[in-house]
Amino acid sequence: MKAYEPDLQIVVAFRKLPKSVWSLPTKGTINLHASLLPDYRGAAPINWAIINGETKTGVTTFYINDQLDTGLIIYQESVEIKENELAGELHDKLSEVGGDLVLKTAEVIQKGQPSLKEQTQISNPKKAPKINKADCRIDWHDIVDNVHNFIRGLSPFPGAWTTWQGTNIKIFRTEKENNQVIEQPGTLLPLKSQLKVAAKDGCINILELQPEGSRKMDSGSFLNGFSIPAGSRFE
Repeated sequence: MKAYEPDLQIVVAFRKLPKSVWSLPTKGTINLHASLLPDYRGAAPINWAIINGETKTGVTTFYINDQLDTGLIIYQESVEIKENELAGELHDKLSEVGGDLVLKTAEVIQKGQPSLKEQTQISNPKKAPKINKADCRIDWHDIVDNVHNFIRGLSPFPGAWTTWQGTNIKIFRTEKENNQVIEQPGTLLPLKSQLKVAAKDGCINILELQPEGSRKMDSGSFLNGFSIPAGSRFE
């Protein structure tokens, strides 16, 4: 890379670079990060923003330094998170906003006029660590809001999952209902073409799911293809 004598490097969704690489360009190396830094530093900012029930996130362009996601901020732009928005949908929306912001950032750097801002020092910034499969299991004993946010925050990838009769089932799209139910958390409540699951303080209406070894399907197709004994539970 040194042979190219770069003026500016732009990094998007890539691992941490060594100083020998990010310090090479004469005008520095910038990164596009899918959060409003300093919150949600790390590998999975989109997922964690939704899982945590945020109603706003955004994108940040900043200069890379020798620490993770801590450099001087050039631009930030906020984006609304809708109540039922999935991580994949938010990713696509942020990609469009982020693309424009990168161009804007490159232009202001080329002109030599970037207005830089230190990242705010807060005692407990929200984090966005990498998400592993074991982290994606649904806890039906949690409150409805948290279960709903957890599922949509992991959809479509890596996918929130549960087990039923020894089979893993991924759940991709849901609606929440805060009506109190008497059934134990995880209990399946099949109603004609609807499949609801009891949680701590209400129920989750399953809209799209995928049993292991099968295609994605809506709840009506699932109910047509599987017999659900009374009292069955997702675990």
